[in-house]
Amino acid sequence: MKQAIQIGAGNIGRGFIGALLAQAGWHVTFADVVEPIIEALNKDHRYTVHILDREPGELMIENVSGVISTSPEFARQVAQCDLITTAVGPNVLPIIAKSIAGGIQARIQAGNTQPMNVVCCENGLRTTTRLKNEVIKHLNEEEAAFLEANIGFADCAVDRICPKPNFENILDAAVERYCEWDVERAAWKGEQIEIPGMTYADDLMAYLERKLFTLNSGHAICAYLGSLKGCKTILESIQDPAVGKIVHAAIRESGEGLIKEFGFDPDVHHAYVEKIFARYQNPFLEDEVLRVGREPIRKLEAGDRLIKPLTTAAAYGLPVDHLLFGAAAALRFDCPDDKQSVELLDKIKREGAAAALEAYSGLKPENPLFGRILDIYRALAVV
Repeated sequence: MKQAIQIGAGNIGRGFIGALLAQAGWHVTFADVVEPIIEALNKDHRYTVHILDREPGELMIENVSGVISTSPEFARQVAQCDLITTAVGPNVLPIIAKSIAGGIQARIQAGNTQPMNVVCCENGLRTTTRLKNEVIKHLNEEEAAFLEANIGFADCAVDRICPKPNFENILDAAVERYCEWDVERAAWKGEQIEIPGMTYADDLMAYLERKLFTLNSGHAICAYLGSLKGCKTILESIQDPAVGKIVHAAIRESGEGLIKEFGFDPDVHHAYVEKIFARYQNPFLEDEVLRVGREPIRKLEAGDRLIKPLTTAAAYGLPVDHLLFGAAAALRFDCPDDKQSVELLDKIKREGAAAALEAYSGLKPENPLFGRILDIYRALAVV
């Protein structure tokens, strides 16, 4: 039986990636530092994925176990597994890199030269490549050569809304029915595996940016504007006429940039935009704006969901009037439980919004977009 390690036993790990692997007949070991979750996995070896959608359903996920990701047992499991997937958040990748490197060293000591692949299922561009670079920092020259010869690090694009669960069983997870998992074909080592719900992509960047520019961008804009209006959920936010109008127009604007950048068929992409907008309106998902909006500093980075769609569309001379709201509203995101929100608002208080925007987005004051974002930021003070 094929062995997979899913690093990150949260809702995305259990409800999306781990569930697909288990349903395909793999044994899935969830690796995490949250002991109650790991203990429950090793006690029950099963849980339920609740599909919250217009066509609801339940999936029983079985043949699963857990391991503490910082334990010696984790390295021993890496030494023998076939696939490692992650769903931990991009900022955690450097932290888990050392443990993965330890597992690769154990693999070398065990003499296991069978191909193993690593796929980071995170919201971001080329996160698997980023993890590979972090892992190599913990390996010597000979070990790095083993990695290059035997371990694939395949970037991917993932798309599924997985709201915070609220079930009696701490293992149960909630997801929407829609899911997409596109893995870069060229980076895969060894024989390609067949997992229902996963496809191989030859032009992964198009998939990555399509999702980032559309689902992730609109989701974030909806969360930041909704939080300013006192909304608690994405559904409540998107149903606000003003917010819904801005979000829809923004992902249409980003879509025009994608059409120019990748040569997408306009009719096909416009239909994709409408599908994404309809997913925000799923009445069965209680997706919290504070969850979606967390880590605003990361989301303000030049290559992420707020700035990259904006600068791409602007570079083609396309309208960006509504995309501008994303960065402007992110600068006002106030979530005391989120470290990045606290850091962002503290910097704005000490140095001003312009300094924060330049520091975190990479935009320079001479860029025409810079002043337009700040104009909207100031206008949002009275929302």
